[in-house]
Amino acid sequence: MKKNIIAVMFIASILSSCGNNDLRLVVGTYTDGGSEGLYSFSFNQQTGESAALDSCKAANPSYLTISRDGRHIYAVSELGSGNAAVHAISFDRQGGSMTEINTVLAGGPDPCYISTNGKIVVTANYGGSLSVIRLAKDGSLKGLKSLFNGSTGGPDTLRQSVPHIHCAVFSPDGKHLYASDFSADRLLCFDVVKRGKELKPSTAPDGQQLIAKVSPDYGPRHIVFDRKGRHAYLIGELSGTVTVFDIDNGVLTPKQTVDADPYDGRGSADIHLGPDGKFLYVSNRLKGDGISVFKVDKASGRLSGAGYCETGRHPRHFNITPNGRFLLCACRDENEIQIYSIDKKSGMPAYTGKSIPLSKPVCVQFVQ
Repeated sequence: MKKNIIAVMFIASILSSCGNNDLRLVVGTYTDGGSEGLYSFSFNQQTGESAALDSCKAANPSYLTISRDGRHIYAVSELGSGNAAVHAISFDRQGGSMTEINTVLAGGPDPCYISTNGKIVVTANYGGSLSVIRLAKDGSLKGLKSLFNGSTGGPDTLRQSVPHIHCAVFSPDGKHLYASDFSADRLLCFDVVKRGKELKPSTAPDGQQLIAKVSPDYGPRHIVFDRKGRHAYLIGELSGTVTVFDIDNGVLTPKQTVDADPYDGRGSADIHLGPDGKFLYVSNRLKGDGISVFKVDKASGRLSGAGYCETGRHPRHFNITPNGRFLLCACRDENEIQIYSIDKKSGMPAYTGKSIPLSKPVCVQFVQ
């Protein structure tokens, strides 16, 4: 009897482990090449195998985020003024099916990033603004709550001549939000107030707005935080450098800047930490397309170079499986999502030869 119980427990353990390895992958695309918009896949984070599940029509859903419970997808439609929109989509984790709930106007042109804390949805609009959209209890969108504008001041007269907001990210503790003010070479800092339902520009004791400045011609793009919220890492699209910040009560203090683009392509794009926080990854486009890898010092958060991995053309966005085993890179101009295995010791990705063919993929997000 005892042996039978042990056998049953062993089988249950295996089944549970297999279930944990079966992820859902949701992909956003540009739709001028014939794509439907959003796609869902199954992805096994042990084997790297994938299978298509569903699609959902949306125009240029270039960025998306998943609600904490995995039941909702929020995606932008990166379109010009008057057509730029945000979609709320119901997501069935089991079968991967997607059903649109509702759509609202984004409030600013060309939204290219979206995040949520479960109370509001925030979009970074490449047209130069930051939109705050209210969420209903059922996960639907209630409409625009507030709008904040970016600025200019950077020296690149071609790419920084008008405002661009490129990302908007909540801090790990949920008390703050940071937005990259691309054309002004700075980060805008906000306090999350009213029980998570509103944003207020952060201020210093002297009453001045808190702004984290970076060097001229930096072009801040994406930012990522370590799990404990002690350090932040910002990639500059134009500079091709990563700046490491210490964080104290929401205030960002720069402590190190390292080169992430050995080809000076002025097209650095996305940035992620591996799940264990030991390595940092940055994608570069326009020249020598690929991913820079850095080792992270656990105590200080400082970076040291680990290597460079070439990828397909235009790696705009990428993501790493929760177990840290695979890196999926959305190579827009290759029309595929390339699958890389990650060496646990060195942190380096290596192309597996596997890919997911898809027209102009630009955003990949996992759901456990």
